[in-house]
Amino acid sequence: MNMVLTANKRQKGRHSSLTELRLNGAIPGVVYGFQMEPTAITLDARAFAKILAAHGTKSVFQLDVEGQRINAVLTEVQRCALKGNVKHVDFKSINMSQELEVDIPVTVIGDAVGVAEGGFLLQPNREVRIKVKPTEIPETIEIDATNVAIGTSLYVGDIRQQFPFEILHEDDYTLVTITPPAAENVQEDDTVDDTPEVIEATGQNTDEPRG
Repeated sequence: MNMVLTANKRQKGRHSSLTELRLNGAIPGVVYGFQMEPTAITLDARAFAKILAAHGTKSVFQLDVEGQRINAVLTEVQRCALKGNVKHVDFKSINMSQELEVDIPVTVIGDAVGVAEGGFLLQPNREVRIKVKPTEIPETIEIDATNVAIGTSLYVGDIRQQFPFEILHEDDYTLVTITPPAAENVQEDDTVDDTPEVIEATGQNTDEPRG
């Protein structure tokens, strides 16, 4: 689904100008790519946040830049490290008839047999890069971990044929692994016997000569 975002062109200025834009509820950004020169833009922060919350960052957006409609995907979202609000966005205009490369989040489904046996499920990689038509970009890729046992993993090679698009990673790219439960620390009884050694007393001093 295409989401329409209204954008305005802006003049590239000083840092103080960008700060003023943000204080006034706007997000500075740039759009570049297919059949266009890099163009500085601004977006309404509330409208952008609403669409992002509803559709995520992997969708195809339609930027309405002062009447010009541009099909684009998000390539970068910069956020404030302290507040988490969006500071800057980068869009790449695309050709809707050509495939593009995009990173898609992985969602694990199914109750892994290894977890039922006490193991721990880990996701070493939470995204996969795929090559797909813009109109067919999935929101997520679901992989079934039901049969993953303790000490085994699920790789791209195991799921590659399940999807109609090309996955660009190698077959050994790990998606899920089940680690064994932590071994219990069993302490051996290393108690030291502090009982004093019993020495038989003879009443004789063997160091003295006998008379």
